[in-house]
Amino acid sequence: MTRTDTAPASTGGAGRTEARPAVPPASRREDLVTVLLGACLVGGALTDGWAHTNIVDTIEGFFTPWHGLLYAGFAGSAGWICWLAYRRRDRAPRWWRNGWPRGYRVGALGVAVFAVGGLADLVWHETLGVEVGLDAQFSPSHLLLDGGAVLLLTSPLRSWWASREGGARAATGVASMTLATMGTTIVLGHSSAFLTAAATREIGTNGVQQPAVLGVDAYLITTVVIGAPFLLAHRRRATPGAATAVVAGVALFAMVMFELPVPQAWGALGAVAGAAVADLVLCRLDAVRGPEASLRLPLAGAVLAGLVWGGHLVGLALADGIGWTPEVWSGVVTLTAIEGALLGGLAAHPVPDAD
Repeated sequence: MTRTDTAPASTGGAGRTEARPAVPPASRREDLVTVLLGACLVGGALTDGWAHTNIVDTIEGFFTPWHGLLYAGFAGSAGWICWLAYRRRDRAPRWWRNGWPRGYRVGALGVAVFAVGGLADLVWHETLGVEVGLDAQFSPSHLLLDGGAVLLLTSPLRSWWASREGGARAATGVASMTLATMGTTIVLGHSSAFLTAAATREIGTNGVQQPAVLGVDAYLITTVVIGAPFLLAHRRRATPGAATAVVAGVALFAMVMFELPVPQAWGALGAVAGAAVADLVLCRLDAVRGPEASLRLPLAGAVLAGLVWGGHLVGLALADGIGWTPEVWSGVVTLTAIEGALLGGLAAHPVPDAD
């Protein structure tokens, strides 16, 4: 007899339900293939972002080598995800609806969203031309592409969470999380702390402080970008290297897209070093305090943000000096640590009512 899930797939008639067939979960090898194909997609997005940033004057229309790399990565990822469902058709004859392994149903939705965004991008480029700067980052078709890509890329992450495994499965989960976080960078470059060197410049006088204000805002926004995915993963278990992978991935995407600007590259190295220290500290805290310790996630968020941005500012200082006053640069570290703690509180499991 074929085993079925308890959750009904559909409801028909009065009180009659149709059980959804249980399909085998994705194997570690299948998740690894998804990650590798996702890396090709992110690599294509990186080359396209680099082209929009550095050689936009030579781009004409939609059909470019950069788009070719991007959509080749998407085609490989989309085809593979659909194949995972199709190969389970013996357990789910309606494989296009019920054949997705755990964690991949949302990824299939991401395939559809990305395809719609790609069609919109074709129409947009051929009718309105090539976007530059903020136009490229806020283009509705690009936002659709990015949203679909994040849903697709996080399939192995959800598969890892569903499996409750560690080891190799954790590695593909962290890689999936990193790729998805990197994917958001292309539409958030205008507010990335990794691309600002505001802290190296003196704060203006006579009320002219806007560059410093924008720099502080970039730290606050990027704290959410790196902190939210890390805390969701850390909520389940402490995973060595998770913070380092996310911070390094986001920093690398930004640095390559803008051709390794200095002193930003030094700041990125400092941030990655801070993330590595945060990994060591948080894994040690879990070993000592246990995974159910009180305030575990708020503490993790504060440690991550404080060490990452403290390291970033040290890197900037080594490269070009710090122009901000001690009140501002130390305040940025403190404020982002508080923000990280608040994010950790939002990510934490609700505390059950006491008897």
